[in-house]
Amino acid sequence: MILPLRTARLALRALVPSDAPVITAYRNDPAVARFQDWDLPVTAEATRAYVERQSQVTGPVVGKWVQIGVEYEGELAGDLAVGLDDTGRIATIGYTLRADRQRLGIGREAVGALVDTLFEQFDVHLVTATLDPENAASARLLEDLGFRYEGRGKAAALVRGSWEDDDRYALLRSDRAAWLGRPAGKPDEVTLVEITPSNVREVARLATHHSQERFVATMAASFQDALVPELVGGVPAVPWMRAIAADGELVGFVMVAEASATEPDPYLWRLLIDRRHQRRGIGARVVELLAEHVRNEGARGLTVSWAEGLGGPEQFYRKLGFVPTGEIEDGEIVARLDLTPPT
Repeated sequence: MILPLRTARLALRALVPSDAPVITAYRNDPAVARFQDWDLPVTAEATRAYVERQSQVTGPVVGKWVQIGVEYEGELAGDLAVGLDDTGRIATIGYTLRADRQRLGIGREAVGALVDTLFEQFDVHLVTATLDPENAASARLLEDLGFRYEGRGKAAALVRGSWEDDDRYALLRSDRAAWLGRPAGKPDEVTLVEITPSNVREVARLATHHSQERFVATMAASFQDALVPELVGGVPAVPWMRAIAADGELVGFVMVAEASATEPDPYLWRLLIDRRHQRRGIGARVVELLAEHVRNEGARGLTVSWAEGLGGPEQFYRKLGFVPTGEIEDGEIVARLDLTPPT
């Protein structure tokens, strides 16, 4: 018996009859239903019956699925689903939020509280979740809690009569403990480290979140690009790359295409911060170090490009002073950081 369960802003509780109209409304909202698999339209009668069945829920039940309400500022903001397998050791979760309560951190707070309760108060070994590959916001929610991407099931989910791809995420009890114990503050020292035979394997294991791979290539792709550089203006790009260390620990990778006769500005080709070390201010420190390096080499500017989309790096680069040039290359926006010394 765990309900009601309270967090800083939320109450996780059993559903009550007054929730039924709210649930009917948001489950019929195209923006909410887009990435879910319930049949449409959702009727008021079906929701009332469903709420009545769930009204006595006090927590997860072995061998069953239960639905839990998420209350925010006195209103139902959404609901969580949790199913325990017949052993009680593996939990599967789902979550739904009203459109007007999204992007407030409510989902991350609610799911995080549920996951921690499953590990702390139940004999749960593994928590799993699946989602539509296009649901970037949902992927970021899971990744922010330490879930790891485990692969894509091709045509593995039957959704409203159509077989769709399904992305799988999982979190072990030990994964969650390690995630909560990872470094969180700004490091005292950030340095660019030469990649050598003694550290290259460790560098190769660096990984961003799966949802970010559409914006930042993997380490395998980075090494491939460095080994067989692309042609820029008919001239092979010349890569300059370094590992990134924060307080002595390898936490990322950066690679620049050096300036050439056809490209007067160096190009920030790759900047990857490992998923365990993001949001520590490391990326901004790296760009400062990189700007100093290329300025010392005589560069008057540093260029970069980004793809648009939720979770992309555009805001990061704009905050650092990169300004779009108006060029579009391979579908990406090109931007430049002016390194001309002030007069």
